[in-house]
Amino acid sequence: MVKAVVFAYHTIGVNALKVLLNHKVKVSLVLTHEDNPDELIWFESVKKLAKKEGLKVITPENPNQSQIIKKIKRAKPDFIFSFYYRHMLSEEILKLAKRGAYNLHGSLLPKYRGRVPINWAIIHGEKETGASLHVMTKKPDQGDIVAQKKVPIEIDDTAKEVFDKVSDAAIRALDEVLPALLKGKARHQKQNLKKGSYFGGRKAEDGRINWAQSSLAIHNLVRAVAPPYPGAFTFIQGQKLSILRTSLTHTNDAIAKTVGGDGKNLYLLALELDGQPLDAEEFKKRFPQGVRPDL
Repeated sequence: MVKAVVFAYHTIGVNALKVLLNHKVKVSLVLTHEDNPDELIWFESVKKLAKKEGLKVITPENPNQSQIIKKIKRAKPDFIFSFYYRHMLSEEILKLAKRGAYNLHGSLLPKYRGRVPINWAIIHGEKETGASLHVMTKKPDQGDIVAQKKVPIEIDDTAKEVFDKVSDAAIRALDEVLPALLKGKARHQKQNLKKGSYFGGRKAEDGRINWAQSSLAIHNLVRAVAPPYPGAFTFIQGQKLSILRTSLTHTNDAIAKTVGGDGKNLYLLALELDGQPLDAEEFKKRFPQGVRPDL
């Protein structure tokens, strides 16, 4: 029986682990994260699934410590898989996989290598993205691709909506290629890194709106960081106004209308003032001059 060590987190990690179990892969060890109490947990738990399935599961703060590497070595993995795991794995770990180490990444590699690829794709106005299963190497997201699935990004899709599409695509890609991978017959395609891009992580403060940008660019930022992510925001009269949903076209449920740096209309559909929801009536009462941000 083929044995695997699995590094996984999030709903993608849960569903990918289920795929391995459905294909009768013996998962000898699962490594995941403890949930951060300061983070909004809107996704499923790998730890809970692993315990339910009777799998050995650990949650090290640093998987690259020598004592953790020893545990991985004792698990004797044919394969190592990483499914939305948040730490880079050392070469020492990757070499323990007799038949290869593979990662699911939420973009159409080589584009959007690195952190939060879905959010970056939306910010840059991409019309499609997807999921890639690739070989793990010393440098992130640069190994050969063994499976890839595309999904469309619609003009009003939020990051959560695209994330759900990409999650489904990732699971289908893994499920379809796994039989060939387990038999050693999966086709490996080298990445042309010159055609790609690499992006780092994002922080909550990166959601501050630059009103000099076009209405389209502002709309893309809003939907890229919409809840459950921290949200786009501006300051009006010293108060933090979170703009959670917008539209580029007129809609009857708009709370207010503003413009971007290009003078084109942007309709505000969901607002919060200092964390509290704000409807159209209350917005007009508080801000009769409309959206005039503190610059």
